[in-house]
Amino acid sequence: MPIMLDGSSLTIEKLAAIARENEKVELAPAALERIKVCRAMLEEKLAAKEIMYGTNTGIGEFSEKVLNDDQVKEFQKYLIYNHAAGIGEPLPIEHVRAALAGRINVHAHGNSGCRPEITLTLVEMLNKGVTPVVCTKGSVGASGDLAPMAQAALLLMGEGEALFNGERLPGHEAMRRAGIPIPGLQARDGLAAINGSNVLTAMSALQLFDFERFIKQAEIAAAMTIEALLGNLKPYNTKLHELRGFRGAITSAQNIMKVVAGSDLTTGKMKTKVQDAYSMRSTPQVIGAARDAVAYARSQVEIELNGVGDNPIFIPEDKLTLTGANFQGSPVSLPMDMAGAAITMVCVLSERRLNRLTNPALSQGLPDFLAHEPGFYSGLMLSQYTADHLIVEQRILSAPASIQSIPAAADQEDFVSMGMNTALKNGQILDNAYGVLGIEFMAAAQALDFREFTPGKGSLKAREVIRRHVAHLHIDRPLYNDHNAMKALVKSGEILEEVEKVTGKLG
Repeated sequence: MPIMLDGSSLTIEKLAAIARENEKVELAPAALERIKVCRAMLEEKLAAKEIMYGTNTGIGEFSEKVLNDDQVKEFQKYLIYNHAAGIGEPLPIEHVRAALAGRINVHAHGNSGCRPEITLTLVEMLNKGVTPVVCTKGSVGASGDLAPMAQAALLLMGEGEALFNGERLPGHEAMRRAGIPIPGLQARDGLAAINGSNVLTAMSALQLFDFERFIKQAEIAAAMTIEALLGNLKPYNTKLHELRGFRGAITSAQNIMKVVAGSDLTTGKMKTKVQDAYSMRSTPQVIGAARDAVAYARSQVEIELNGVGDNPIFIPEDKLTLTGANFQGSPVSLPMDMAGAAITMVCVLSERRLNRLTNPALSQGLPDFLAHEPGFYSGLMLSQYTADHLIVEQRILSAPASIQSIPAAADQEDFVSMGMNTALKNGQILDNAYGVLGIEFMAAAQALDFREFTPGKGSLKAREVIRRHVAHLHIDRPLYNDHNAMKALVKSGEILEEVEKVTGKLG
């Protein structure tokens, strides 16, 4: 069944399926009718010479310039030309597909004023695999993601470039091969195709999908390390966290206890410290705080996915045209800055647990640096260096972009969200996070190999998966292959999927 785009029911999971699994989409019949009604109203207003921003006026600083009838017909073409002003390598296909789906969902409200042919062409492009080539950089996240969306909109005129069946082609050729008629642009169509923060929102939505899976894996890694360090399990009793009341911490503690269920540590017969270091016993509070931050970001991003981000906005039932700033990316960029910092925080905690696994003064009797012959072999000493490099980069990237506005367009656009910067840096934060957590997983598995007790069923399964990809370190070897293998393993989510088979779904 195609995913129905109706303006109100698009979730992050549905968007991920469209972007990554090439799920087909369909414009809801009621949405198509709304688009037609709105377009009829716009054409009435045009015939009546009513002034409407970006339709029969210039844009930005030129908004006071009123266009004559001939200029109205040509204006949308030049609008797209001059806004297709990005730079850099193409965005990944999944990001562009998600952005197109988001734009269709905006149109589905029937407040954008474009012709139905524009929206239906975007639907066909998704369903037939025509993906515009869109430069990565150039959007300031206000007035929408103008540069990348304009580059995508070139295809509506049979221009630009597109990826189709693995080839990079001129836009008109990609559309021809896919059998998609080129609709061209008439009054309002161009601006309606680009005037929202759809690219940064799409990227953020996909990142949140991955953030949530990453956090669950961070809890699995933490559970393994806590077991390897003979941790006191009282800090993971959910009653402790229920008394404070933070949902994220409660869930995190529950997940850790699911992973260690069946461990000899749970019997109370093994000697543990009265109280462990913060990097162990604060894990539910810290990862829980990240959970809550990501949950808030999800709520904001899903509002944006199902909202009307456009300018102007046409309200047919009231025969009203409203200019405003619903394209402003701040409602997404601010919570996503926080979500990115939350992932960095989880990684900082991971590295501190890694330190306890490898530091002979802190490791509860484990061999120095988890080496079989410490002094002659260095074990995982240098793995910590790599994790530290990644974390410093994450810390730099965790500076918020949402406060970095630089005025543009002769100060008509004097505050912008810089939300595309947020999305780009969050992608790098996540990429580094896979590496940091992969190294903790590798160290935790090595440490559990040295222990002579039965770990929890989740920890055992995680170690089993890790050993399919990285062998136990008996003698020193170059570790870069192991690090890269572990990073890819965490990114794949295989550990999470396999652990959940024995623990049940993690929260």
